[in-house]
Amino acid sequence: MSQMLKIAIQVKQDLQTFADSEKAKILSRFFKTGKGEYGEGDLFIGVQVPEQRKVAKKYYKEIPLQEIAKLLKSKIHEHRLTALLMLTYKYPKLSEEEQKEIVDFYLTNTLYINNWDLIDLTAPKILGEYLLDKPKKRRILYKFAKSQSLWERRIAILTTYAFIRDGQFDDTMAISEILLRDKHDLIHKGVGWMLREVGNRDQNTEEAFLKKHYKNMPRTMLRYAIEKFDKEKRKFYMSK
Repeated sequence: MSQMLKIAIQVKQDLQTFADSEKAKILSRFFKTGKGEYGEGDLFIGVQVPEQRKVAKKYYKEIPLQEIAKLLKSKIHEHRLTALLMLTYKYPKLSEEEQKEIVDFYLTNTLYINNWDLIDLTAPKILGEYLLDKPKKRRILYKFAKSQSLWERRIAILTTYAFIRDGQFDDTMAISEILLRDKHDLIHKGVGWMLREVGNRDQNTEEAFLKKHYKNMPRTMLRYAIEKFDKEKRKFYMSK
């Protein structure tokens, strides 16, 4: 086995040096890994994100995609997140052709991008950045917004964070409208968060959406969306 093809093993070994069984128990509860919960079956070894970033930065330049794939298909959460963090570090330093390869890899492996932190830390930085100047290629987000997969729906709305930071709000609003009747709390929180981020930059745009939908929005979604409003305005929207 060549040295390059051993990198996934080295990454796992490095992560294991930071493992903490007590933190693993806490993380397992926090990410809802019990039977019937959204993270059912996810395994943790108890490595915090700053330590995962340290390992990712150590290896991201040399690790090939086939080795990242091995980490991403691991049952251990920290292996998957570290793999995805390495993609976020690789992506800005690559040519457009190589960036497309990263994006294609990301889209092909959404089955393993299967908890909210894995999405939130990576979808805007990879898929969002790639689509920033490619509005005609954003159809994939609308497909994901209608997916049976909770995680693809979360990817759809969180990817638009990159657009929001660039002052582009239309896709966030359109995808939020698709997700208004979603049943899952993690989608309510994600949509509400992105609406709030729009409002932080253009409150009129957010309020135009809210005035149309606030009476029928899930309460969690609405609470997240209006979190930064003044007391009177929050009271108005919550007293439907």
